[in-house]
Amino acid sequence: MNIDFGKTALSVIPNFKGGEKEMSSRMYSDGMNKIMKNTLAPGASIGMHTHEDSSEIIFITSGRGSVICDGVKEPVYAGLCHYCPKGHTHSLINDSDEDLEFLAVVPVQ
Repeated sequence: MNIDFGKTALSVIPNFKGGEKEMSSRMYSDGMNKIMKNTLAPGASIGMHTHEDSSEIIFITSGRGSVICDGVKEPVYAGLCHYCPKGHTHSLINDSDEDLEFLAVVPVQ
């Protein structure tokens, strides 16, 4: 199965999970997984949150930024994959001067 994100609705979500600015997102969900193509503009972030019921996989496709996972801040950049296991806490921050684009996959429980 192929997913053409160009044919999915664009959602602009302000202060996602309590973060700064807004996230642009195109999403596909089949009831088992949410697969999202997202963009954070410079200075935007996804707020700190805990994955109580599932994990999250984030694959950076373009740009750079930082992730804070369980209190540890690390750089992220195109080609890198960040994994947040169930029960862990993380945030994604675009602290660069270019868009940060990424794919995110979250199993639906």
